[in-house]
Amino acid sequence: MSKIQLISDTIDEAALVEAVRTPVAGAIATFAGAVRDNNKGRAVLYLEYEAYDPMAHKVLERIAKEARERFEIEDIAIAHRTGRMEISEDSVFIAVSSVHRPAAFDACRYAIDEIKREVPIWKKEYFEGGEVWIEGPGDCEHSHGE
Repeated sequence: MSKIQLISDTIDEAALVEAVRTPVAGAIATFAGAVRDNNKGRAVLYLEYEAYDPMAHKVLERIAKEARERFEIEDIAIAHRTGRMEISEDSVFIAVSSVHRPAAFDACRYAIDEIKREVPIWKKEYFEGGEVWIEGPGDCEHSHGE
């Protein structure tokens, strides 16, 4: 199993946790980003994620490498979904192992912040009355409908 995944299927969180588990790791921190049912006062029906796959995978690999270099971690696994996602489904999952918990937490936060900032993945939000492309951490919106 690849520790860096850009997939259209459901994320196998347990497999990603097991992929980073090592005998010396006393901590495994995880982050799951789930599709919520609301955004900016609108009832969200579902989301679609699109990615420029070759570059997105390359950037995810770079983020994992940087996390290994910046923090005292044993390993890291990242999965991000593309395609349609329903409410409460996970769109992204990160697992990080380390000897002690602070490094695992720090690397996990670093990874999600960099993913949101750097990876060429775009989110389209569908809500009652229209849809909106959400781009990057500032949520620049290009709206259709309403």
